[in-house]
Amino acid sequence: MTGGKVNNSPKILVFSTEKISDPAIDMAGLLKLHYPPTVYTIPIPCSSAIKPRWILHALDQGFDGVFIAADGTDCPYGESCTEKTGKLMSVTQQVMKDKGIDPARLKMAAICSVCSESFVKHVKSFTEYLSKSSN
Repeated sequence: MTGGKVNNSPKILVFSTEKISDPAIDMAGLLKLHYPPTVYTIPIPCSSAIKPRWILHALDQGFDGVFIAADGTDCPYGESCTEKTGKLMSVTQQVMKDKGIDPARLKMAAICSVCSESFVKHVKSFTEYLSKSSN
């Protein structure tokens, strides 16, 4: 089951990358682009460094979904970031299935440093999905 809804809006944890997606998320605020206040971000150096146990822990602690705002091909830490992050998604979604957790509660998209509108669109869409799936 899901936990922690505020004003019927699902709680979403976003892992955002410090050099690439975090600036886009900050800019969304500066541009007054609105997304649910139940979206929480944790900055990380590189999306490929996320551990499946972090995602599962977030879900166990009451987050309705986890969104990875990935570096994509812009990653400053290595050319294999996209491949490693894709593998992380695959492994984690399989573990989620095995535990009876809807794997669609984990989403990922590459968010560039100026992709504020794209981030907001992804988060709103994810919020809508999580809202419908919990009813």
